[in-house]
Order: sequence, then C-alpha cells, then structure tokens
Amino acid sequence: QVQLVESGGGLVQAGGSLTLSCAATGRTFSDYAMGWFRQAPGKEREFVAAVSRAGRRTHYADSVKGRFTISRDNAMNTVVLRMNSLKPEDTAVYFCAADYTVTGATPTHGYDYWGQGTQVTVSS
Repeated sequence: QVQLVESGGGLVQAGGSLTLSCAATGRTFSDYAMGWFRQAPGKEREFVAAVSRAGRRTHYADSVKGRFTISRDNAMNTVVLRMNSLKPEDTAVYFCAADYTVTGATPTHGYDYWGQGTQVTVSS
C-alpha cells in the first residue's frame, strides 16, 4: 500500500501561481511513477502531468504544457506540481497518484494509488 497526501491548494487570481505537494508513505517511493490529475465540477478526472520513477522523464497534458512543472524528490518521498500563469479553467480538485512500474514510463492512466485531493480555485 502507498498512502498519498496532497497539500498546497487554495484560492489564487488568474495569472498567479501555486505549488502543490504530495507526500508518500508506505512502499518504496522510487518504484512508482507519479502523476497529477484534476477533476473540475461536472467533468471527468483528467491527466495533468507525470514524472518517471527516477525523475528523468516528464509528460504533460497539452492544456498545461509550458505553465506547469512536475518534479520529485525520492529522498523525501515527495512530488511537486508547480503551477504558473493559472487560468480560471484550471479550477479543480487536484489528485496525486502513484503507479508501480519497472520502466521509466510516464503513464497517463492506470494508476494504482490515489490521494484525497486538494482544491485549487482560480478567480478571474
């Protein structure tokens, strides 16, 4: 089992920045690719970003490319999502997720463990 706890959400004006953090406990953190997803009211949960086990590879949804940055610290068992130039359409509950993998993949689906989510609200 892997337990994931997100933090750092809040209310920000359009054009502002927020940094989300996810702390992992349980199994060996570096065995898991890590991802961020989001779900807006009335919409399905969608992929935002992923980072490979060693942190060498990243992958982003087109909607956040160039604005968001995902990174991880395997010594601290954390993954961070830095969000810049935020837009009202970024408003959602953001979830951290872990996917067990033996490769350097950056998956967009099929994650094994999920956090409870943190609310991000961007006002116009």
